Amino acid sequence: MLQYAAVFFVIALIAAVFGFTGIAVGAAEIAKVLFFIFLALFVISLLVGMFRRSP
Repeated sequence: MLQYAAVFFVIALIAAVFGFTGIAVGAAEIAKVLFFIFLALFVISLLVGMFRRSP
């Protein structure tokens, strides 16, 4: 999922260079949403891992 965020970020940069601001904003928003989803899943997996390892 982080790979998708990186791909949309690159698409946003390329679109910004060519001046397609609508496409750049859309791709950047998708990348931002995917990044926060990945971040939330990462934190949840850390918390679950910590609670499973405690005696």
